[in-house]
Formats: sequence, C-alpha cells, structure tokens
Amino acid sequence: MKKSAESGDAEAQYDLGVMYGKGLGVPQDEAEAVKWIRLSAQQGFAKAENEIGVWHEYGIMGIPSNLVEASKYYRKAADQGDADAQFNLGLMLDMGQGVPQDDAQAFKWYRLAAEQGNADAQCNLGLMHYNGQGVPQDYDEAWMWFRKAAEQGNAGAQYTLGVMHDNGERL
Repeated sequence: MKKSAESGDAEAQYDLGVMYGKGLGVPQDEAEAVKWIRLSAQQGFAKAENEIGVWHEYGIMGIPSNLVEASKYYRKAADQGDADAQFNLGLMLDMGQGVPQDDAQAFKWYRLAAEQGNADAQCNLGLMHYNGQGVPQDYDEAWMWFRKAAEQGNAGAQYTLGVMHDNGERL
C-alpha cells in the first residue's frame, strides 16, 4: 500500500492516511494521516476531499474549524458523486453553516445522497417532505424516505415513523 501511495495512487494515499489516522496496521500518527489524505485530495480524490471537509467542520486533526472551508471541500467531493459529501453539503445548506441557508439546494444534495442509500440523507429528506421545507408537504414521500432510512437502522427515522403512525399521518 505504501509503495502505491508513494507512487502517487490517490486511493492508496487516502487508504494509507486512514490507516495512520486510526492506527490500523501502522502506528497511529495524526501528522502522517493528514499528509497522505491531503496528497490524495490534491489529486481530486472525493473521499479525501470529504474527509478534509470533516476536519474543517469539526476542527480536528490539527485543522482549525472553518465552516466555509469545510463547505468548499464538501462541494468538490459532492460534485464527484460522493454520497457522504453530498449529505454533508446538504446539511450545511440546510442549516446555513459556512454557506447561505438554501432549502432548495439542501433538498438537491440530500436527494442525491439519499438515492445512493445514505440513511442520514434519507431521514433529512423525509423531514423536508414532512415539514414542507423547500418542497410541498407530502406525508407519503416523507414516509417513503423515513422507511428507507429506518430499514438501515436510522433511529431518528424509526422514531418519526412511529410518530407519523400515532398521528394517523400514514397508516
């Protein structure tokens, strides 16, 4: 793996960075993790760009918290189809963190991630339909997305399905 990473393979660089970050098969080393994942991101590897977005969002791995920078990295990865980055960008747009709040764009990114099976995006898409946030209120659509998320173990979706059932909003 290290030889591939050293020869410039972006996926190997990302994987090696994750290994160093978690101490998997190598001594845990935050600096090495950052080095390899940054090299991968510089080549446009979506998982690495999303990871750096997470670091900026939460101020971890020695990176100061910067929501604007986080959103830039999420967008780079989201534009490549990375479901986790699509969800993360959708959440930032939903909450107006690091970017202007935008329900339509949040819905777009949640939907792209949800269609790839991201349970958190499915749950949030269900909430947008349930509340009529950025889209017309539609309990049937909400139910469908909550159910998909719930089937993957998403506790928020499971709870909301119960609430909907108790309220008679979908039987």
